[in-house]
Amino acid sequence: MMRNKATLILSLMLFFTTPVVWAQQASIHGRVYDPASNAGLPFVNVVVSGTTLGTVTDEDGSYNLTGLTPGFIRLEVSFVGYENVISSEVEVSNLKPAYLDVELEKSNTELSEVTVSASLFRKTEESPLSLKNIGISEIENSPGANRDISKVIQSFAGVQSTPSFRNDIIIRGGGPSESRFFLDGVEVPNINHFATQGASGGPVGIINADLLREVNYFSGAFPANRGNAMSGVFEFFQVDGNSDKFRAQASVGASEVTGTIDGPLGENTTYIFSARRSYLEFLFGLLELPFLPTFNDFQFKLKTKLDAKNELTFIGLGAIDKSTLNLDIEDPDAQQSYLLAFLPENKQWTYTVGVVYKHFRENGYQTLVASRNHLSNSAIKYLDNDDSSEANKTLDYLSEEIENKFRYENTARFGSVKLNFGANLDFVTYTNSTKQKRYYDEGLVDVNFDTDLNVVKWGIFGQASNKILDDRLTLSLGIRMDANNYSSSMQSLFDQLSPRLSASYQLTPAWSLNFNTGRYYQLPPYTALGYKKDDVLINKVNDLKYIQADHLIGGIEYQPRSNVVFSVEAFLKQYTDYPFSVQDSVSLANLGADFGVVGSEEVRSISEGRAYGAEFQTRIASSNKFNLNLSYTWVRSEFDDKNGEALVSNWDSRHMLVLTSTKKLKRDWQVGVRWRYVGGLPYTPYDLDRSSLVEAWNQSGGPYLDTDRWNTQRFDAFHQLDLRIDKAYYLNKITAKFYIDIQNLYNFQNQDKDILVRQQDANGQFVTTDNGTRYVLERVENTSGTVLPTIGIILEF
Repeated sequence: MMRNKATLILSLMLFFTTPVVWAQQASIHGRVYDPASNAGLPFVNVVVSGTTLGTVTDEDGSYNLTGLTPGFIRLEVSFVGYENVISSEVEVSNLKPAYLDVELEKSNTELSEVTVSASLFRKTEESPLSLKNIGISEIENSPGANRDISKVIQSFAGVQSTPSFRNDIIIRGGGPSESRFFLDGVEVPNINHFATQGASGGPVGIINADLLREVNYFSGAFPANRGNAMSGVFEFFQVDGNSDKFRAQASVGASEVTGTIDGPLGENTTYIFSARRSYLEFLFGLLELPFLPTFNDFQFKLKTKLDAKNELTFIGLGAIDKSTLNLDIEDPDAQQSYLLAFLPENKQWTYTVGVVYKHFRENGYQTLVASRNHLSNSAIKYLDNDDSSEANKTLDYLSEEIENKFRYENTARFGSVKLNFGANLDFVTYTNSTKQKRYYDEGLVDVNFDTDLNVVKWGIFGQASNKILDDRLTLSLGIRMDANNYSSSMQSLFDQLSPRLSASYQLTPAWSLNFNTGRYYQLPPYTALGYKKDDVLINKVNDLKYIQADHLIGGIEYQPRSNVVFSVEAFLKQYTDYPFSVQDSVSLANLGADFGVVGSEEVRSISEGRAYGAEFQTRIASSNKFNLNLSYTWVRSEFDDKNGEALVSNWDSRHMLVLTSTKKLKRDWQVGVRWRYVGGLPYTPYDLDRSSLVEAWNQSGGPYLDTDRWNTQRFDAFHQLDLRIDKAYYLNKITAKFYIDIQNLYNFQNQDKDILVRQQDANGQFVTTDNGTRYVLERVENTSGTVLPTIGIILEF
């Protein structure tokens, strides 16, 4: 009730506020340069896209544009002898000048006159397909996402969208552990709060949209310098701090309050820093939800230009998370009781810090990246949450993952040939202290071990790209090799030889054919490498191997205008050596979309699987008027069971249709909608016989799945409509933005798995049978879905 009243009040405030027209005082400045040498380019044409307003760079490559209309803009940049470019998106305002550097690559074709024929949808020579670029306005204004990049990407082809509030990254039928993330070139293992250890998901993203400039999303055709991924690679690029003066920003979002500051530190150094604090614990308490989460995070970037040929960038990202149980609920209902009995209390913190050094030469540049990341994850659980006795403790878990990473890259151009090669060296420490009993077919099993594992990983890579036939055909060949000292089967680089080939042929200026094939390797999670049985690293004894995925992708693209693109791609992924659970007889590819830990058990590298399908995407992008992103994916995903027979995986959604559109109105109003349709996912029924056993239930706090009937049932399809309304005020002393985001506008009720709870008598005692050895279980129908309005306020000053 309180939330609905607040939403109504703010809606009235926004809709009946008298519009004010302000002078066009926005400006942008920056530098146009050759990325191979970092040299500024003089006399380059710079035009605001969609307008006739422009300028020419000076002798140092610098430009300055004034008198702009506040809002999101792109720049069209052109110069004889160089490829024409449409820049990444940037927001300009009356408050302060915006800053944007633009790269221009040399062209192999001599032009007699300047023409602007660049594409807004950029692709690289290494990845001519399966690469999507996400601009800042899409991140800021995406309906239903609340400025969370992990939710924004669910609007793109190949990415599974679920009714859950989690941010699991599931791409083209692959598991949620198969993606890798890079922030300004530094690998970041965890991008979500309350992360599932051994996978990618969590309920809320860590990365703050205030610091993002754009995102590259690869669903295939991974460049060779991005290793250890089988389904997705994400490159997040941050803005630089303001080089002119100090500025600050404060915002209140759906779940947190945020503060951001940035500015100059001397003539050649800038910084930007943000911190966020959630108020979910307060909201969840008011709503009497059974768990009370609290999260905090920080993010920073410091960039200094040592001289014209050398620069340093320091980045950091971290989070502190805590989830407690709401034991003050009076007379909890079935769903509340189920979650209170099942969920542990959890504490987790993580950080990544890194430095990127770049040295520019005449025809290329060298990059050296050093970083450290650390995850600490602990969980504790008592039977029926009774902590009066240690005997009631059913779980005591503490684990840490520490990586110290070093990567060297050399990028150079020789005419039409682009070369990139380098090496990486990682030092890993994994610790785990687990005290738990698990119930298997043979009865209760003690899982009690301590691990202190140290692993050294190394790899080399190289990629060569070339444009031939008057630049109509682009070819790129890459090779990567990885190894580590965990076991003899992983120590040879040649056992993980990972070749890849991409080709793109431009049939006409608007039509192109694209192709990629490659073999990719990924190390199993550290939770599996460090698992002990009888004080022995049992998975090392089992000769655990790298997971292998072979990709085959083909597609066609039609781009009639610079801001309109239609693409169709077909894909096939063949998996081998996937870890397979010895006790549960299921591939780990099916796990990871829930809280907790994935892989801390005995596994064998014996599972095989495949994911295949086709996807279609239409994008219309205009910073000034109308944006449309329409994607449809047909996907099949299956992995072999213990008998070698193919079974559908947890991610076999068959059909995924997403329509996202935003429309900019007069006086800086904007409205956006997102509609999602996802085919019903498979699920595994309960093993009622095992679940009812008192001994079994008390150890897990909930029911068990029937692994002999894995994914034999399927949910109904899910669909949802989200609506967002934005209003911005670009004043001289402050920029103020307000938004209302309403998720599940027509209150669709999604089908969830039924809940099993223990039956209680009139005195609140659990009812048992068979001389007290079995609980009497009750099945409770379970659906989810509610209209969820949220309010956002952003103030920049």
